[in-house]
Amino acid sequence: MSKRPRIGVVGSSNVDLVTYVDRMPVWGETIAAPRFEMSHGGKGANQAVAAAKLGVAVVMVSKVGDDMLGDGVLQNFERTGVDARHVERANGQSTGTATILVDKSGDNCILIVKGANGDLTPEDVERAGDDLKTCDLILTQLEVPLETVYATLAFGKRHGVKTVLNPAPAVRDLDMERARDASFLMPNETELAILTRLPVESEAEVAAAAHSLVGRGFEAVIVTLGARGALIATPEGARRIAPVSRRSTPPAPATLSSAASPATSLPAFPSMRRSPKRAATPPSRSPGAGRRRPMRPRPSSKRSAPSSGERTRRRSRSPSPARGRGLG
Repeated sequence: MSKRPRIGVVGSSNVDLVTYVDRMPVWGETIAAPRFEMSHGGKGANQAVAAAKLGVAVVMVSKVGDDMLGDGVLQNFERTGVDARHVERANGQSTGTATILVDKSGDNCILIVKGANGDLTPEDVERAGDDLKTCDLILTQLEVPLETVYATLAFGKRHGVKTVLNPAPAVRDLDMERARDASFLMPNETELAILTRLPVESEAEVAAAAHSLVGRGFEAVIVTLGARGALIATPEGARRIAPVSRRSTPPAPATLSSAASPATSLPAFPSMRRSPKRAATPPSRSPGAGRRRPMRPRPSSKRSAPSSGERTRRRSRSPSPARGRGLG
């Protein structure tokens, strides 16, 4: 019997506060809204819950506030089978939140409060070290302080544990020299363009941009392409990976074993980049499915459907974060 894969996630835990409106308010206006919902989110928590749903043993390293929202996050981890022993309370701090207004077209505006996510430190990573050393793979993202991200990647390199850096939300001031400690860099097309400042309109341009990062010392760059699958660039070349349907997704052990293999033998792993969102999101349209935009005086006309690379968010049926059944 094959060993149960084990992954660590060092990242964010949020609660999404979603208000549905008939139209966006103008500045200074008070309007009645027909519905309010809450759900669990955060890129790190999304990855952890999705992996747990695939049957993987997951250890989460994160921080929540000393508030009722933090209670709900911890309860959700317990229900979904995520080991949250290293999810600590940040005294005097709120749990991270995303306050979202969604209009009838699905268009939205979002306010992010990092809260306790901003208090996750390299020392927290070291304190979880004994558990992280036992992992086959460690995932991290950019919704926690960059120093913590760099410390996570350095930890994996130092202890021989492969790491995946999902550079989202992308930042131009990412220290690429320290980010090179990642075994796999996994951006989407938008993030790839921000990191490289190169065009990514065509498949050839995506491959060229990915290879520019390989040329800067990254072992492997996996560019997720939404419904078109993924592209893997290594020093040996680039190749396309076809999209993986839900029906044909391999069992978790096969997926994670491929993930822990050299970059040239990663046929199944790109599906994992999208799984955190898909595994926790119901088929119905989610509040984050529209284009994100800042608040503006007047709502714009209906926009075209967003690309599959944009973040989707899970709708919760309950007004209590403790009832959320997944992360979206």
